[in-house]
Amino acid sequence: MPATSAALAHAEDLADFVAASPSSFHAAAEVARRLEASGFTRLDESDAWPAQPGGRFFVVRDGAAIGWVVPAGATAATGVHIFGAHTDSPAFKLKPQPTTGRHGWLQAGVEIYGGPLLNSWLDRELTLAGRLVLADGGQVLASTGPLLRLPQLAIHLDRAVNDGLALDKQSQTQPVWGLGEAESADILGELAASAGVDAARIRGYDVVTADTARGQVFGKDAAFFAAGRLDDLASVHAGVTALAGLDEPGTRVAMLAAFDHEEVGSATRSGAAGPFLSEVIERVQLALGADREQQLRALASSWCVSSDVGHSVHPNYAERHDPVVKPLLGSGPILKINANQRYATDATGAAAWHSWCDAAGVTGQEFVSNNSVPCGSTIGPITATRLGIRTVDVGIPILSMHSARELAGVSDLHALTRVAASFFRA
Repeated sequence: MPATSAALAHAEDLADFVAASPSSFHAAAEVARRLEASGFTRLDESDAWPAQPGGRFFVVRDGAAIGWVVPAGATAATGVHIFGAHTDSPAFKLKPQPTTGRHGWLQAGVEIYGGPLLNSWLDRELTLAGRLVLADGGQVLASTGPLLRLPQLAIHLDRAVNDGLALDKQSQTQPVWGLGEAESADILGELAASAGVDAARIRGYDVVTADTARGQVFGKDAAFFAAGRLDDLASVHAGVTALAGLDEPGTRVAMLAAFDHEEVGSATRSGAAGPFLSEVIERVQLALGADREQQLRALASSWCVSSDVGHSVHPNYAERHDPVVKPLLGSGPILKINANQRYATDATGAAAWHSWCDAAGVTGQEFVSNNSVPCGSTIGPITATRLGIRTVDVGIPILSMHSARELAGVSDLHALTRVAASFFRA
């Protein structure tokens, strides 16, 4: 079925979102920009927070952002509907003393962040992007634009390369960014120039690589969308689009929680295993006048939809998937299920998810792993464990997960946003 005009417009907006989000810090800033443009008020964690029902607020912590809408009839025991996602993606992260090189080439010293498909990063124009912390404690975002490349060795110099490429994670993953001697160059100067600051003022940095190619719709009937960092900017975009466009929430506080560091375990102050979400929820409850009993009542009536990408059946590797449950790109969002609770979905969560899909007019599908291929996990079980909130793991099916450029279905992207809006209104 050809992509609808609404789905195509949504994909184009996602391409803008991905382009504006080369790092988790940029993604959090883009979430903030979009919410502010939709009438949300930014709060500072060191200030007292307002309580009025009907308020629209957000707060940013490092590379994470949380936004929420308080319904007009909110009370001290009002629950929360949380749409959770993550802002980070597999990449290469800039090391200390990052200006290196040899044999007349300038290179960047990087280490591997998360679990990228290393070969997918070869022969692409990459940016360096992230935050710079200055001598006075101020922080600025930096993005160099196309600067680096990991050039692959020519087949003439490795005749067996097509029999299996294996990259050494240290010696063969250091990108080039210029010609000359390392002693006379400074890659931090490139970052500083992109941010409009003096390199001598930089005292710390959290900087990663990102593919600079723009997201693109393609294929028969415009069915496909390819871009970097769809894991998990596709879910962040769905959540912020649904929340920003929410005219009136249902009977619960509607909340987007976009965490950092999911790809490396979430155990940080801005990750799902940290205190960020629990602190925000508690402060919202306290501002509404909740005592401890009312706080617990509110949590008991709350839900978290943990949204992250999952695997579409791959036509060239169908044996790696469950032989019966084979979600297909373009056939709707997925409900993620695992007997060992690598996903938090249970029967209650499945029923609730189907009801939100029905309300949105969206047909979903299920995902479960082949028993011989262990599945990954995401923020769902972490959130359920940390807060005790009923949680269901969902997402969209994609191919090329953890590649520098991943593949999604145009209709799935739009459908996920519609279900997120249905969830916020429930």
